[in-house]
Amino acid sequence: MIHSPLRPLHSNPNFSPFLNPNPNKLFSNARRGFPRPRKHSLSLVSALKPLVKDGVLKINDKEALKNVPDNVLVSKPVDGSAVFLGAVSDQMSSRHVFKLGVLEDCRLLCLFRHKIWWMIPRMGSSGSDIPVETQMLLVESKEEKESRNGSSDYILFLPVLDGPFRSSLQGNSLNELEFCIESGDPAVQASQFNESVFVNSGSNPFELVNESIKKLRSYKGTFSLREDKSIPGMLDWFGWCTWDAFYTEVSPRGIEDGLKSLYEGGIPVKFLIIDDGWQDITNEFQKEGEPHIEGSQYGARLVSIKENSKFRGMKDFITKIKKTYGLKYIYAWHALMGYWGGLEPNAPGTKKYNPRLLMPNQSPGNLAHIRDFSMDDGMQIYGVSMIDPEKIFEFYDDLHSYLVSQNVDGVKVDVQNILETIAAGYGGRVSLTQWFHQNLERSISKNFQDNSIICCMCQSTDSIYSAKVSAVARASDDYMPRDASSQTLHIATVAFNSIFLGEIMVPDWDMFYSRHYAAEFHAAARALGGCGVYISDKPGEHDFSLLKKLVLPDGSVLRAKYPGRPTRDCLFSDPVMDGKSLLKIWNLNSLSGVIGIFNCQGAGTWPGLVSTEDGNSSDKILTGSVRPGDIEFLEDIAGNDWAGDSAVYSFNAGSLSRLSKNETITVSLKVLECEVFTISPIKRYSSDVEFAPIGLIKMYNSGGAVESIDSDLRDDNSIIQLSIRGRGSGLFGAFSSTKPKSCKLNSKEQDFSFIDDDNFLTFMIPPSDSSWKLDVSF
Repeated sequence: MIHSPLRPLHSNPNFSPFLNPNPNKLFSNARRGFPRPRKHSLSLVSALKPLVKDGVLKINDKEALKNVPDNVLVSKPVDGSAVFLGAVSDQMSSRHVFKLGVLEDCRLLCLFRHKIWWMIPRMGSSGSDIPVETQMLLVESKEEKESRNGSSDYILFLPVLDGPFRSSLQGNSLNELEFCIESGDPAVQASQFNESVFVNSGSNPFELVNESIKKLRSYKGTFSLREDKSIPGMLDWFGWCTWDAFYTEVSPRGIEDGLKSLYEGGIPVKFLIIDDGWQDITNEFQKEGEPHIEGSQYGARLVSIKENSKFRGMKDFITKIKKTYGLKYIYAWHALMGYWGGLEPNAPGTKKYNPRLLMPNQSPGNLAHIRDFSMDDGMQIYGVSMIDPEKIFEFYDDLHSYLVSQNVDGVKVDVQNILETIAAGYGGRVSLTQWFHQNLERSISKNFQDNSIICCMCQSTDSIYSAKVSAVARASDDYMPRDASSQTLHIATVAFNSIFLGEIMVPDWDMFYSRHYAAEFHAAARALGGCGVYISDKPGEHDFSLLKKLVLPDGSVLRAKYPGRPTRDCLFSDPVMDGKSLLKIWNLNSLSGVIGIFNCQGAGTWPGLVSTEDGNSSDKILTGSVRPGDIEFLEDIAGNDWAGDSAVYSFNAGSLSRLSKNETITVSLKVLECEVFTISPIKRYSSDVEFAPIGLIKMYNSGGAVESIDSDLRDDNSIIQLSIRGRGSGLFGAFSSTKPKSCKLNSKEQDFSFIDDDNFLTFMIPPSDSSWKLDVSF
């Protein structure tokens, strides 16, 4: 263990964070605002006894690691009990792997990159279970379990950006936790790292992650929190993406056909993504008449910021479909570097951006996992023609201002992690990523209203910890309708990734087909996700009965308030491969909670793991339970006067129950089956009236329709009426201990039904009343 004060980061003194391809010529970046690594005078604990004793690292008196090596650096506590860990080497290098200590006999959850673009979860019990490229590690501590009535404490490890270096976690066969730290540029070297891994502890895992990310935001200053960002309006409206409908064969005619078929079915699209296929590109590796080489499509390069011949007259087309179908938002796709293969260096429309052909070089961490087709059979073979960093804002500004002139409202920006593979000679992966993100977000803010960007293929902490403005990011690999093994993995991946990603971005769950054997599974999950809801149906191939459980007649959706995440009792259980665990995902609305339970077992296997289940596991019926206590922070929306009981509405069963916090409902599900429960705290408003609004009970997220409830009391505290405000049409339901005397909808008498057996009050809200006030008198 190091006891001396921390020394400054030992970087190469001749190195500038941004170098031209000519290493002898520096960028003129002082006036251009190139980012510089933040410097901190973080010092070691002089005695270290409060944190490390006999080689054991304790955080808030909880054992985090044992057998901590002597070269590990531990900071003074940061805003409480949290600390940064670092390490010292006796050699300068652009990449180091340091041991932190032994981790054994625990339950742990890792979020790690299994491909260069994407992150998935992995559960385990010791350091050897921690994969390379882990970006979040949550460990359950069982110390003092008996004294805390069986409850758990949690320790969180977050590998972070340390100056121009990016860290990640990994384990080895000796159960040692290690961190890898690398710059991605051989010229950017160091021997000492002071704040590479952030460690914190707490008794609530969701509060722990939230508070830790807030501390990192305040200390590092390289990103912003989701809750502080401007959230794009398109998230609250139903969308359609062209990708799985047409792939790159998208055309104006096809788009019109799709919009028309959805509109005529009563599901109006309000948000459209024109995905890959509209841009003006060339591909020297695909010659007419020659056999197609799979992967060569990723060698295509952009020749102009304008549309291709299919979309000529783009402004007129977009103006027309907005007017005809009532579209509110239209986004266009582009890659971070313009297109997959970057810009064509000699094209008249792109040569002013000084593109330079580079061959991507993946880090050892990426190479340790699953190879990615677009990278390994595409860009790594055909190269990426990188935009000159000094020209990057000019390029984004030109592209985005042109799209605005065509009546486009925003962009989906893909292939973002490419920067880490082409950062040599440009200051390294962190510096290059921060510079590109800064200029991308600057262009978005200048040209578009409403922070209109979806980030994609960006699940590296280089990108995540550089997102100051961008508010929406894809949380999983692509939706793959023809891959049967990926359907359950998709749901589980987004839910677990949202634990971490959701503190910085609104997780995007991607598109899905509404007419598909797993459509209900995907639809229910998106209703819980707090995300945008958009499909990618081919024209005419829609399940309108399913879509009407997600989309209101005006095209809006009932979006929950937060990112949907696994319940606490699911955090360390594998919902895909252990053969027994169901996945529960929770969220909150203004006055209720919502929870879905999903059988993800038996349909697929996690990349890198081998299933031990027999071949008939997909036929198993699994049984689990749901309780109001599964909803975190339910008491916060219930208020101080809540006695603890909740009304629980089962969506598929259509039943209403009254449960205390820890009473359960048993659920049995086949693979790819799910159930959704709305959990509404029952409030007492008088001696004989208890009430809990459920919401629009034909919608998956019923409670998303309810915005507020007020009571009007007589002088003797007996109730006169409850006034409930909400939006959307359809069948409204509520728990009521007493049959009302009357119900009025927007001041008009309304017929209602009341079932004494389960205290279920229902009535219809007609489509004409999209926003409403309901007065229930007793």
